[in-house]
Amino acid sequence: MLKVIFIMTIFFSSIFGKTDFSEMSTQELIAIMGYVKPHEQRNFNQELKSRIPTMNEKEKKAYIKNKKRMNR
Repeated sequence: MLKVIFIMTIFFSSIFGKTDFSEMSTQELIAIMGYVKPHEQRNFNQELKSRIPTMNEKEKKAYIKNKKRMNR
């Protein structure tokens, strides 16, 4: 399911230009970590950072896992 959401997000963001990350779910944001266009990275990071305090345990684990993978 997350793969489908990820593909749809990338597809629509390439068609419509700037992505509104505030419209995405926390799961969607976590799924696209590492795939955000460089010119949108700052807005993505701000939105994701604002979600960290409200993440549930499953989301936090996925976030940490993806963050570790990105730092390699």
